[in-house]
Amino acid sequence: MSSVVVNDATVYAGQPASRGDSRDAVARDVVVVDGVITDLRASDAPGDAHVIDANGLVLLPGFVDLHTHLREPGREDAETICSGSQAAAVGGYTAILAMANTTPVTDTAEAAERILDLGRACGLVDVQPIGAVTRGLAGEQLAELGLMQRSRARVKVFSDDGHCVDDSRVMRRALEYVRSFGGVISQHSQDAALAGSGACCHEGEISGRLGLPGWPAAAESVIIARDVQLARHTGGRVHVAHVSTAEGVEVIRWAKAQGIAVTAEVTPHHLALTTEALTAYDPVFKVNPPLRPSEDVEAVRAALRDGTIDAVATDHAPHARHDKEHAFVDAAFGMLGLETALAVVADVMLGDDFGWSDIARVMSTAPAAIAGLEQHGRPIAPGEPANLVLIDPAAQRTINAATSRSLSRNNPWHGMTFTGAVHTTILRGRVTATEGAPASC
Repeated sequence: MSSVVVNDATVYAGQPASRGDSRDAVARDVVVVDGVITDLRASDAPGDAHVIDANGLVLLPGFVDLHTHLREPGREDAETICSGSQAAAVGGYTAILAMANTTPVTDTAEAAERILDLGRACGLVDVQPIGAVTRGLAGEQLAELGLMQRSRARVKVFSDDGHCVDDSRVMRRALEYVRSFGGVISQHSQDAALAGSGACCHEGEISGRLGLPGWPAAAESVIIARDVQLARHTGGRVHVAHVSTAEGVEVIRWAKAQGIAVTAEVTPHHLALTTEALTAYDPVFKVNPPLRPSEDVEAVRAALRDGTIDAVATDHAPHARHDKEHAFVDAAFGMLGLETALAVVADVMLGDDFGWSDIARVMSTAPAAIAGLEQHGRPIAPGEPANLVLIDPAAQRTINAATSRSLSRNNPWHGMTFTGAVHTTILRGRVTATEGAPASC
């Protein structure tokens, strides 16, 4: 019998009534036996229990990432499922959803089961595969949606991320198909004709000054508008990946007011960074969608506060040096995010109207519900699975890209100091990471 005792933690249940900290914060001990939270007192725990002194620490449900690129199979030089799992555990995650744009693409039941099995073999986080919407991410024919859902992987989220499902008829059919089993289509909202070839900077004054191809905000919002209308027409569920613009937020807000089945996510980097970061042409800041002006950053922060945007998702996108270290226009899109997400979100969001219970909502409860992960994002209560994260809200840590658990080094936060850090991550009663050091796979 394995057991863990968390002594004197400030516990947030992960099911806040609305906003703020005081309504659900309780200082108490939490005892875990065989992966389940019990109603035992710490003094009644088994004598061989692993005891964690959590005085001054915050206990939340373990984080869930809706948007992780693990690169395996095909680009194990940039990331593997094992290295990505280590990075996730260090970042406080107990479940991550692996995007389908691997080589080969995760567009069959066999491919999805392979991702599931590799994640289980590592065992540090639950790795749930996302299935491709279309075969080979080509946007033409639907992938094996039903077979992936009926496989051992039980795929419920489908995305061609990195590519927009441009064809309205294909998108309609996908929404109709997944409706039958409660699935969801996660869309990379980018109108290719509007964004244009090579677009890599928000279209505006800075793109003109830097001579970088522009990516207008409308290229995001028009796809979101089309997709929420298709969701209303079909009764299917659409999830908007990495929302980055005020215009996109307004469409989502309107759709939710109409009762349309839409959810949305925002990345830590779109909450924290603006287009100004591009002025040095550093390719680490090249992402898709691009970083936006301050007014868009303020809009997505406000939308996360009021629930228009449901969740934070990292869009963790590791790249080998030979893919990222190029002239800005030629470099690969994407940056790391799993290990730093909590620090960045806490830095830009915590305040009088956004507390630790809201962190639990946007990084655990809501993403778990969107993905249909019933064992995650649960209340911290007897009988619930012990998928937990302990946070030291006072810890100051300076990010060092060289010590990342990812195989890649495209970390935009290198050299920055944040207050608030993951202390311990627990997956079904097993400690998977402690103060930056993951357990072995």
